[in-house]
Amino acid sequence: MNLSQWLEYLEQCHPSTIELGLDRIKQVADKLPISFDRSKVITVAGTNGKGSTVTMLASILGEAGFTTCCYTSPHLIHYNERVKLGDRLATDDELCDSFAAVEAMRGDVQLTYFEFGTLAAFQIFSIYQPDYIILEIGLGGRLDAVNIVDPDLAILTNIALDHMDWLGDTREKIGFEKAGIFRAGKPALIGERDIPQTVLGHATTIGARVFANGQQYSAEPDTQSMPETSATWSWQGKDDKGESRRLQALPQNDFPLDNCAAVVQAISLLEPTIDAGHIASGLVHASLPGRFQQVNRGYPLILDVAHNPHAAKRLASQIALRFPEQQVHLVLAMLADKNYREVVDIFQDLKPHWYVAGIEEERGLKGKILYNYLHESGASEVHCYSSISEAFIAAESAVMAGVKANGNAESREGPMENAESSVVLVTGSFFTVTAVLELI
Repeated sequence: MNLSQWLEYLEQCHPSTIELGLDRIKQVADKLPISFDRSKVITVAGTNGKGSTVTMLASILGEAGFTTCCYTSPHLIHYNERVKLGDRLATDDELCDSFAAVEAMRGDVQLTYFEFGTLAAFQIFSIYQPDYIILEIGLGGRLDAVNIVDPDLAILTNIALDHMDWLGDTREKIGFEKAGIFRAGKPALIGERDIPQTVLGHATTIGARVFANGQQYSAEPDTQSMPETSATWSWQGKDDKGESRRLQALPQNDFPLDNCAAVVQAISLLEPTIDAGHIASGLVHASLPGRFQQVNRGYPLILDVAHNPHAAKRLASQIALRFPEQQVHLVLAMLADKNYREVVDIFQDLKPHWYVAGIEEERGLKGKILYNYLHESGASEVHCYSSISEAFIAAESAVMAGVKANGNAESREGPMENAESSVVLVTGSFFTVTAVLELI
């Protein structure tokens, strides 16, 4: 079978898309030649910022000469994006061979799509034998398939209300589930300062070595008068021997400072000999599709997978800071199990022109629901479309029509800083961003 056939087969192996629990995957993993003995493992969980944290870790380690393998989810365009070997993605052949190895060993065990893919990735990593394996938790932590591996260091980026049907309806319940990635005697890094007590309580109960933002380590913008516009920041924390360490004038990138700070603390514990130059270079070169991704189309196009209020607040503040004078044309489509009302309310502060659509998936929210809520909220300039592609085309057409009307349209190859007075923001889910990336 080719890769597309394998992926179609994986979708049929289990009656449910999601079924948390480790028993099934452990049964099959024990039969496979999976060994991470030659690698250090970092596991990353959290409501938001997992992908960027994985990316920054791999970037810094790569700059310092270490080999890495990364497992992330979901993918945007190609499944191969989930399994990264150094600077390249796993090939179709590598994935197909690994799927076949899992299939040969699973017997009558029904694996979910994610469990099957996780075992396949682990199989590939065992062959590659990198210095570091960096794993992103798919959902939650304690019962997520990735959690069958014991990490040398775990990072919990933040806790917000999301996936409440699976993880609980309070930050305390969700925090406990996500803290399940911590291990006794191993560093447990906490990325946000406002952390539920259940996280600290669980870490203390199992005897993890806690490194919490604002306590054992911290980061501050170098420009205190206007911290949101600071180009550099400083970090202070601990090394592997517990001695204080301070780094100054680190470059700010497009990712949250709390996530950057946790990454630097992780590097200082795992590889304290990595110098500030490699850390700075790794931070600068770290990029991730769909996370404040900027595309120049004669105007600034921003694509971001923000799909809950926590992420929406961060994204809205970035847009307001980067494009303070520009009219925002917002293309929005979301899943029905997300808090779309609060997300919409957050983006209302941008006073955007709205282009809403539905997502044609089982969990997709109908565009008409977004349209009706916006009208009930008193929003103006609201347009509803039958697909994400149509919504984006309409937004782009409106922007380009405005450029032509002003008589000074820019070439699509022109620099972004010379773009016109509008910005198109595509957000709401991975499906939303993927649809536009496939179109452009």
